[in-house]
This record gives sequence, C-alpha cells and structure tokens, in this order.
Amino acid sequence: MLARLVKLQLALKSDRGATAVEYGLMVALIAIVIIGAVTLLGGNLSSLFNTASSKVTVTS
Repeated sequence: MLARLVKLQLALKSDRGATAVEYGLMVALIAIVIIGAVTLLGGNLSSLFNTASSKVTVTS
C-alpha cells in the first residue's frame, strides 16, 4: 500500500513539473512572437508617426 502511495506521489510531482515547463515554453513563444512583430512593424510605425507629426500644424 505504501509503495503505491509513493508511486502516485511521484507521478503527480512529475506532472506538475511538466506543466510548469509547458507554460514556460508557451510564455517564451509568445514573447518571441511579440518581439518579432515589434521588430517588423517598428520601422513602419515610426515613419507613420513621423509623417503624421510633420503634417500637424501647431498654432500659437
């Protein structure tokens, strides 16, 4: 009986560790996607904002 309980506890612990690793991989993948999107769109957005700011007239 004790041996079965020990095996069950070990199985539960290993599942928790695997779940933590899976969540870590998902967070890393999401971060990579966000960094890639910002890198690709960053230049375009910068030029868009610069164009818009040059067309805005300031009245004093």
